[in-house]
Amino acid sequence: MIITTTNSVEGREIDEYLGLVFGEVVSSLGFIGSLGAGLMSYAQGRVSGYEDEILSARNGAIEEMKLRAEKMGANAVVGCKMDYEVLGSGGAVMMVSISGTAVKLK
Repeated sequence: MIITTTNSVEGREIDEYLGLVFGEVVSSLGFIGSLGAGLMSYAQGRVSGYEDEILSARNGAIEEMKLRAEKMGANAVVGCKMDYEVLGSGGAVMMVSISGTAVKLK
């Protein structure tokens, strides 16, 4: 499965547009993770707990979009856009979403 932010795939022709496809992941570090992240932000260091959670959520959203595209019969997703949102009080919940156009390449 080819997944790209561009609207085409170099050297390949789009045979059929199948429609929009999405992937979303909502995750939380929980109280202990948020507390540790808050303390680290005061120390102005990197917050590896958040970095790991963002990486996991991003990969999960991409994988979810890929599975949905495959169910539509796609072999690629073009024009992908990713978004990160902080939800809930205190920013302890994060949503990562990705969207694109599922296509069949020749």
